[in-house]
Amino acid sequence: MKILITGGAGFIGSNLALALLKKGHSIVVLDNLSTQIHGINAEETSPLYTSIKNSVTFIKGDVTNREHWQKALIGVDVLVHYAAETGTGQSMYEIERYTTVNVGGTGILLDLLANDKTLQVKKVIVASSRSIYGEGKYFSQELGIVYPNHRTDAAMQNGDFDVHYPNEKTALQLMPTDEESKIHPSSVYGITKQNQEQMVLCVCKAIGIKAIAFRYQNVYGPGQSLSNPYTGILSIFSSLILNGKPINIFEDGKESRDFVFIDDVVAATILGIENDTIHNDVFNVGAGVATDVSTVAKTLLEKYGKHVPITITGNYRLGDIRHNYADGTKIKKALGFTPIVSFEEGITKFAQWVTTQTIAESKFEDSIEEMKKKGLLK
Repeated sequence: MKILITGGAGFIGSNLALALLKKGHSIVVLDNLSTQIHGINAEETSPLYTSIKNSVTFIKGDVTNREHWQKALIGVDVLVHYAAETGTGQSMYEIERYTTVNVGGTGILLDLLANDKTLQVKKVIVASSRSIYGEGKYFSQELGIVYPNHRTDAAMQNGDFDVHYPNEKTALQLMPTDEESKIHPSSVYGITKQNQEQMVLCVCKAIGIKAIAFRYQNVYGPGQSLSNPYTGILSIFSSLILNGKPINIFEDGKESRDFVFIDDVVAATILGIENDTIHNDVFNVGAGVATDVSTVAKTLLEKYGKHVPITITGNYRLGDIRHNYADGTKIKKALGFTPIVSFEEGITKFAQWVTTQTIAESKFEDSIEEMKKKGLLK
Protein backbone atom coordinates (compact mmCIF):
# COMPACT_ATOMS: atom_id res chain seq x y z
CA MET A 1 0.00 0.00 0.00
CA LYS A 2 0.96 3.61 -0.36
CA ILE A 3 0.89 5.03 3.14
CA LEU A 4 1.16 8.69 4.12
CA ILE A 5 2.46 9.46 7.62
CA THR A 6 2.04 13.05 8.73
CA GLY A 7 4.64 13.90 11.34
CA GLY A 8 6.49 10.94 9.90
CA ALA A 9 9.91 12.38 10.75
CA GLY A 10 8.97 12.44 14.44
CA PHE A 11 9.68 9.78 17.03
CA ILE A 12 6.73 7.44 16.51
CA GLY A 13 6.30 8.34 12.85
CA SER A 14 9.87 7.56 11.78
CA ASN A 15 9.88 4.24 13.63
CA LEU A 16 6.57 3.31 12.04
CA ALA A 17 7.84 4.32 8.60
CA LEU A 18 10.90 2.09 8.86
CA ALA A 19 8.81 -0.86 10.05
CA LEU A 20 6.29 -0.44 7.22
CA LEU A 21 9.08 -0.20 4.65
CA LYS A 22 10.35 -3.59 5.80
CA LYS A 23 6.89 -4.98 5.13
CA GLY A 24 6.99 -3.75 1.54
CA HIS A 25 4.78 -0.68 1.77
CA SER A 26 5.53 2.59 -0.03
CA ILE A 27 5.83 5.50 2.42
CA VAL A 28 5.20 9.22 2.00
CA VAL A 29 6.07 11.54 4.88
CA LEU A 30 4.67 15.04 5.40
CA ASP A 31 6.54 16.89 8.15
CA ASN A 32 7.55 20.48 8.89
CA LEU A 33 10.70 19.42 10.82
CA SER A 34 9.73 21.50 13.84
CA THR A 35 12.72 23.08 15.58
CA GLN A 36 11.25 22.22 18.98
CA ILE A 37 11.50 18.53 18.12
CA HIS A 38 14.35 18.31 15.61
CA GLY A 39 16.56 21.23 16.56
CA ILE A 40 18.19 23.76 14.23
CA ASN A 41 19.24 22.67 10.72
CA ALA A 42 17.12 19.53 11.04
CA GLU A 43 17.68 18.36 7.48
CA GLU A 44 21.35 17.84 8.29
CA THR A 45 21.37 17.09 12.00
CA SER A 46 18.11 15.42 13.03
CA PRO A 47 18.69 11.68 13.61
CA LEU A 48 14.98 10.98 13.24
CA TYR A 49 14.79 12.67 9.85
CA THR A 50 18.05 11.27 8.53
CA SER A 51 16.93 7.74 9.49
CA ILE A 52 14.16 7.90 6.85
CA LYS A 53 15.11 10.58 4.31
CA ASN A 54 16.63 8.23 1.72
CA SER A 55 13.89 5.61 2.05
CA VAL A 56 10.64 7.56 1.85
CA THR A 57 9.08 10.21 -0.34
CA PHE A 58 9.57 13.24 1.89
CA ILE A 59 7.49 16.40 1.64
CA LYS A 60 8.51 19.27 3.86
CA GLY A 61 5.22 20.91 4.61
CA ASP A 62 2.65 21.85 7.17
CA VAL A 63 -0.73 20.32 7.95
CA THR A 64 -2.22 23.81 8.23
CA ASN A 65 -1.49 24.32 4.52
CA ARG A 66 -4.14 22.95 2.17
CA GLU A 67 -1.78 22.74 -0.82
CA HIS A 68 0.69 20.67 1.17
CA TRP A 69 -2.09 18.24 2.06
CA GLN A 70 -3.18 18.00 -1.58
CA LYS A 71 0.35 17.19 -2.72
CA ALA A 72 0.89 14.60 -0.01
CA LEU A 73 -2.42 12.78 -0.48
CA ILE A 74 -1.99 11.94 -4.19
CA GLY A 75 -2.39 8.18 -4.68
CA VAL A 76 -2.44 7.41 -0.95
CA ASP A 77 -4.29 4.30 0.28
CA VAL A 78 -3.81 4.73 4.04
CA LEU A 79 -3.17 7.87 6.06
CA VAL A 80 -1.55 7.81 9.51
CA HIS A 81 -2.09 11.23 11.07
CA TYR A 82 0.58 11.96 13.70
CA ALA A 83 1.41 15.60 12.96
CA ALA A 84 0.45 17.62 16.03
CA GLU A 85 1.72 19.99 18.65
CA THR A 86 2.40 17.97 21.79
CA GLY A 87 2.93 19.07 25.37
CA THR A 88 0.35 19.33 28.12
CA GLY A 89 1.88 22.31 29.90
CA GLN A 90 2.77 24.32 26.81
CA SER A 91 -0.73 23.85 25.41
CA MET A 92 -2.16 25.85 28.30
CA TYR A 93 -0.65 29.10 27.05
CA GLU A 94 0.14 28.50 23.36
CA ILE A 95 -3.53 27.87 22.78
CA GLU A 96 -3.90 29.30 19.30
CA ARG A 97 -0.95 27.28 17.98
CA TYR A 98 -2.22 24.01 19.45
CA THR A 99 -5.76 24.44 18.18
CA THR A 100 -4.66 25.72 14.76
CA VAL A 101 -2.37 22.74 14.13
CA ASN A 102 -4.22 19.94 15.88
CA VAL A 103 -7.82 20.87 15.16
CA GLY A 104 -7.44 23.15 12.16
CA GLY A 105 -4.98 20.89 10.36
CA THR A 106 -7.26 17.89 10.84
CA GLY A 107 -10.17 19.97 9.60
CA ILE A 108 -8.36 20.70 6.32
CA LEU A 109 -7.61 16.99 5.88
CA LEU A 110 -11.21 15.93 6.43
CA ASP A 111 -12.53 18.69 4.18
CA LEU A 112 -10.33 17.35 1.39
CA LEU A 113 -11.37 13.74 1.99
CA ALA A 114 -15.03 14.75 1.92
CA ASN A 115 -14.85 16.92 -1.20
CA ASP A 116 -11.94 15.89 -3.43
CA LYS A 117 -13.17 12.91 -5.44
CA THR A 118 -9.73 12.28 -6.95
CA LEU A 119 -8.42 11.00 -3.62
CA GLN A 120 -8.42 7.26 -2.94
CA VAL A 121 -7.75 7.09 0.80
CA LYS A 122 -9.38 3.97 2.20
CA LYS A 123 -8.31 4.17 5.85
CA VAL A 124 -7.25 6.82 8.35
CA ILE A 125 -5.32 6.10 11.54
CA VAL A 126 -5.30 9.04 13.95
CA ALA A 127 -3.08 9.42 17.00
CA SER A 128 -5.25 10.14 20.00
CA SER A 129 -3.95 10.27 23.56
CA ARG A 130 -4.44 9.04 27.11
CA SER A 131 -4.80 12.74 27.98
CA ILE A 132 -8.41 12.73 26.80
CA TYR A 133 -9.40 10.65 29.84
CA GLY A 134 -8.40 13.31 32.34
CA GLU A 135 -8.09 11.66 35.72
CA GLY A 136 -9.14 8.25 34.50
CA LYS A 137 -11.03 5.46 36.23
CA TYR A 138 -11.28 4.69 39.94
CA PHE A 139 -13.23 2.42 42.27
CA SER A 140 -15.10 3.67 45.31
CA GLN A 141 -16.10 1.32 48.11
CA GLU A 142 -19.31 3.31 48.49
CA LEU A 143 -20.16 4.30 44.92
CA GLY A 144 -18.53 1.73 42.65
CA ILE A 145 -16.77 2.96 39.51
CA VAL A 146 -16.23 6.73 39.46
CA TYR A 147 -14.44 9.27 37.27
CA PRO A 148 -13.09 12.04 39.51
CA ASN A 149 -13.07 15.66 38.43
CA HIS A 150 -9.85 17.57 37.89
CA ARG A 151 -7.85 18.41 40.98
CA THR A 152 -8.25 21.92 42.33
CA ASP A 153 -5.58 24.56 42.70
CA ALA A 154 -6.62 25.10 46.32
CA ALA A 155 -6.19 21.44 47.29
CA MET A 156 -2.79 21.14 45.63
CA GLN A 157 -1.61 24.36 47.30
CA ASN A 158 -2.24 22.53 50.58
CA GLY A 159 -0.17 19.54 49.46
CA ASP A 160 -3.16 17.32 48.66
CA PHE A 161 -2.33 15.87 45.25
CA ASP A 162 -4.64 12.87 45.29
CA VAL A 163 -7.90 12.76 43.37
CA HIS A 164 -11.17 12.78 45.26
CA TYR A 165 -14.82 12.24 44.60
CA PRO A 166 -17.52 14.46 46.14
CA ASN A 167 -18.71 13.19 49.54
CA GLU A 168 -16.45 10.13 49.28
CA LYS A 169 -15.27 9.06 52.73
CA THR A 170 -12.68 6.44 51.80
CA ALA A 171 -9.69 6.60 49.46
CA LEU A 172 -10.33 5.81 45.82
CA GLN A 173 -8.70 2.77 44.25
CA LEU A 174 -6.97 3.39 40.89
CA MET A 175 -8.20 1.18 38.04
CA PRO A 176 -6.99 0.67 34.47
CA THR A 177 -8.83 3.05 32.16
CA ASP A 178 -10.80 1.35 29.41
CA GLU A 179 -12.13 2.87 26.19
CA GLU A 180 -15.64 3.29 27.62
CA SER A 181 -14.34 5.54 30.39
CA LYS A 182 -15.45 9.14 30.74
CA ILE A 183 -13.78 11.59 28.38
CA HIS A 184 -12.90 14.77 30.27
CA PRO A 185 -9.47 16.16 29.37
CA SER A 186 -7.80 18.60 31.74
CA SER A 187 -5.56 20.44 29.23
CA VAL A 188 -5.89 22.20 25.90
CA TYR A 189 -3.68 19.48 24.41
CA GLY A 190 -6.09 16.82 25.64
CA ILE A 191 -9.06 18.74 24.28
CA THR A 192 -7.45 18.99 20.83
CA LYS A 193 -6.68 15.25 20.78
CA GLN A 194 -10.28 14.47 21.72
CA ASN A 195 -11.40 16.81 18.96
CA GLN A 196 -9.10 15.17 16.39
CA GLU A 197 -10.34 11.72 17.31
CA GLN A 198 -14.02 12.63 17.16
CA MET A 199 -13.70 14.58 13.91
CA VAL A 200 -11.88 11.74 12.15
CA LEU A 201 -14.26 9.01 13.34
CA CYS A 202 -17.34 11.09 12.59
CA VAL A 203 -16.42 12.29 9.10
CA CYS A 204 -14.75 9.08 7.91
CA LYS A 205 -17.75 7.01 8.90
CA ALA A 206 -20.03 9.39 7.02
CA ILE A 207 -17.99 9.27 3.79
CA GLY A 208 -17.20 5.56 3.82
CA ILE A 209 -13.55 5.61 4.90
CA LYS A 210 -12.37 3.21 7.58
CA ALA A 211 -10.88 4.93 10.62
CA ILE A 212 -9.17 3.92 13.86
CA ALA A 213 -8.07 6.14 16.72
CA PHE A 214 -5.22 4.88 18.89
CA ARG A 215 -5.13 6.38 22.37
CA TYR A 216 -1.40 6.19 23.01
CA GLN A 217 -0.05 6.27 26.54
CA ASN A 218 3.43 7.70 27.34
CA VAL A 219 5.52 6.43 24.42
CA TYR A 220 9.27 6.17 24.96
CA GLY A 221 12.38 4.50 23.60
CA PRO A 222 15.59 5.01 21.60
CA GLY A 223 15.29 7.88 19.16
CA GLN A 224 12.93 10.16 21.06
CA SER A 225 13.84 13.82 21.21
CA LEU A 226 16.33 14.65 23.95
CA SER A 227 16.07 18.39 23.34
CA ASN A 228 12.32 19.03 23.62
CA PRO A 229 11.76 20.38 27.15
CA TYR A 230 7.97 20.27 26.93
CA THR A 231 7.34 16.55 26.65
CA GLY A 232 8.91 13.21 27.54
CA ILE A 233 9.84 12.87 31.19
CA LEU A 234 12.45 10.18 30.45
CA SER A 235 14.25 12.53 28.07
CA ILE A 236 13.97 15.48 30.43
CA PHE A 237 15.37 13.53 33.41
CA SER A 238 18.11 11.98 31.26
CA SER A 239 19.25 15.36 30.00
CA LEU A 240 19.38 16.73 33.54
CA ILE A 241 21.28 13.72 34.90
CA LEU A 242 23.89 13.69 32.15
CA ASN A 243 24.38 17.43 32.49
CA GLY A 244 24.98 16.91 36.23
CA LYS A 245 21.94 18.94 37.18
CA PRO A 246 19.51 18.14 40.03
CA ILE A 247 16.11 16.60 39.39
CA ASN A 248 13.17 18.47 40.84
CA ILE A 249 10.11 16.22 40.91
CA PHE A 250 6.69 17.82 40.96
CA GLU A 251 3.95 17.10 43.49
CA ASP A 252 4.96 14.29 45.90
CA GLY A 253 6.63 12.07 43.31
CA LYS A 254 3.85 9.50 43.47
CA GLU A 255 2.07 10.62 40.31
CA SER A 256 2.20 7.83 37.75
CA ARG A 257 2.00 7.15 34.02
CA ASP A 258 1.77 4.18 31.67
CA PHE A 259 5.11 4.02 29.82
CA VAL A 260 4.81 2.02 26.61
CA PHE A 261 7.87 1.13 24.53
CA ILE A 262 8.12 2.36 20.94
CA ASP A 263 8.36 -1.16 19.43
CA ASP A 264 5.05 -2.10 21.05
CA VAL A 265 3.40 1.09 19.78
CA VAL A 266 4.59 0.42 16.22
CA ALA A 267 3.39 -3.19 16.39
CA ALA A 268 -0.07 -2.15 17.56
CA THR A 269 -0.35 0.52 14.90
CA ILE A 270 0.61 -1.85 12.09
CA LEU A 271 -2.05 -4.27 13.24
CA GLY A 272 -4.58 -1.47 12.85
CA ILE A 273 -3.27 -0.47 9.44
CA GLU A 274 -3.31 -3.97 7.98
CA ASN A 275 -6.56 -5.22 9.53
CA ASP A 276 -9.38 -5.06 6.99
CA THR A 277 -12.29 -5.81 9.32
CA ILE A 278 -11.84 -3.42 12.26
CA HIS A 279 -12.82 0.18 11.61
CA ASN A 280 -14.53 3.21 13.14
CA ASP A 281 -13.23 2.25 16.56
CA VAL A 282 -10.86 3.41 19.31
CA PHE A 283 -8.14 1.48 21.12
CA ASN A 284 -5.83 2.11 24.04
CA VAL A 285 -2.16 1.42 23.36
CA GLY A 286 -0.21 1.05 26.57
CA ALA A 287 1.81 -1.29 28.73
CA GLY A 288 -1.01 -1.55 31.24
CA VAL A 289 1.27 -0.74 34.19
CA ALA A 290 1.39 2.45 36.28
CA THR A 291 4.93 3.61 37.13
CA ASP A 292 5.41 6.59 39.44
CA VAL A 293 7.74 9.47 38.63
CA SER A 294 10.07 8.90 41.60
CA THR A 295 10.69 5.36 40.37
CA VAL A 296 11.50 6.70 36.91
CA ALA A 297 14.10 9.13 38.29
CA LYS A 298 15.77 6.55 40.54
CA THR A 299 15.84 3.94 37.77
CA LEU A 300 17.51 6.34 35.35
CA LEU A 301 20.18 7.26 37.91
CA GLU A 302 20.89 3.55 38.35
CA LYS A 303 21.08 2.92 34.59
CA TYR A 304 23.49 5.80 34.03
CA GLY A 305 25.56 5.06 37.12
CA LYS A 306 25.27 8.71 38.12
CA HIS A 307 24.29 10.60 41.22
CA VAL A 308 22.50 13.94 41.21
CA PRO A 309 20.23 15.33 43.93
CA ILE A 310 16.55 14.45 43.69
CA THR A 311 14.14 16.89 45.33
CA ILE A 312 10.42 16.35 45.79
CA THR A 313 9.35 19.96 45.37
CA GLY A 314 5.61 20.01 45.94
CA ASN A 315 5.31 22.21 42.86
CA TYR A 316 2.58 21.34 40.39
CA ARG A 317 1.40 22.21 36.90
CA LEU A 318 -2.19 23.15 36.22
CA GLY A 319 -3.57 20.73 33.62
CA ASP A 320 -1.54 17.73 34.78
CA ILE A 321 -3.33 14.53 35.77
CA ARG A 322 -2.47 12.44 38.81
CA HIS A 323 -2.63 8.90 37.42
CA ASN A 324 -3.69 7.03 34.32
CA TYR A 325 -2.87 3.63 32.92
CA ALA A 326 -4.46 1.69 30.11
CA ASP A 327 -6.77 -1.28 30.08
CA GLY A 328 -5.59 -3.31 27.09
CA THR A 329 -8.42 -5.84 27.01
CA LYS A 330 -10.18 -4.40 23.96
CA ILE A 331 -7.14 -4.13 21.66
CA LYS A 332 -6.00 -7.63 22.60
CA LYS A 333 -9.38 -9.09 21.70
CA ALA A 334 -9.91 -7.09 18.50
CA LEU A 335 -6.40 -6.80 17.05
CA GLY A 336 -4.48 -9.47 18.95
CA PHE A 337 -2.10 -6.92 20.45
CA THR A 338 -0.24 -7.58 23.71
CA PRO A 339 2.70 -5.39 24.80
CA ILE A 340 5.88 -7.43 25.21
CA VAL A 341 8.49 -4.95 26.42
CA SER A 342 8.57 -4.45 30.21
CA PHE A 343 9.48 -1.10 31.74
CA GLU A 344 12.76 -2.55 33.06
CA GLU A 345 13.73 -3.86 29.62
CA GLY A 346 12.57 -0.75 27.81
CA ILE A 347 14.27 1.78 30.07
CA THR A 348 17.50 -0.24 29.85
CA LYS A 349 17.40 -0.03 26.04
CA PHE A 350 16.54 3.65 26.23
CA ALA A 351 19.39 4.46 28.63
CA GLN A 352 21.89 2.48 26.55
CA TRP A 353 20.89 4.51 23.50
CA VAL A 354 21.06 7.84 25.35
CA THR A 355 24.68 7.18 26.36
CA THR A 356 25.61 7.05 22.65
CA GLN A 357 24.12 10.50 21.98
CA THR A 358 25.52 14.00 22.27
CA ILE A 359 23.58 15.54 25.13
CA ALA A 360 22.85 19.22 24.64
CA GLU A 361 22.41 21.52 27.62
CA SER A 362 19.01 21.00 29.17
CA LYS A 363 16.39 23.64 28.33
CA PHE A 364 13.97 22.30 30.93
CA GLU A 365 14.67 25.14 33.35
CA ASP A 366 13.72 27.65 30.66
CA SER A 367 10.40 25.90 30.08
CA ILE A 368 9.74 25.92 33.83
CA GLU A 369 10.37 29.65 34.06
CA GLU A 370 8.04 30.17 31.12
CA MET A 371 5.25 28.28 32.89
CA LYS A 372 5.84 30.20 36.13
CA LYS A 373 5.46 33.51 34.29
CA LYS A 374 2.15 32.29 32.87
CA GLY A 375 0.91 31.29 36.33
CA LEU A 376 0.61 27.63 35.35
CA LEU A 377 3.35 26.24 37.60
CA LYS A 378 2.72 26.69 41.30
